[in-house]
Amino acid sequence: MKVVVDRSKCTGLGICESLAPAFFEVDESGDLLVLKEDIEPGELAEIEEAVAGCPTEALKIEH
Repeated sequence: MKVVVDRSKCTGLGICESLAPAFFEVDESGDLLVLKEDIEPGELAEIEEAVAGCPTEALKIEH
């Protein structure tokens, strides 16, 4: 599984960063950096929370 960002929807609010800091970071220019794409089974709940918390629905999990 991996996390995917739809760059056309992402506004860099940083909610995903606060919910899953090992995976996401918003840089100084407001762009979202994906620090880690591949999701281990033990990390799935954290990523699901970040995906659900994204107000622009820019994140998804590919299986």
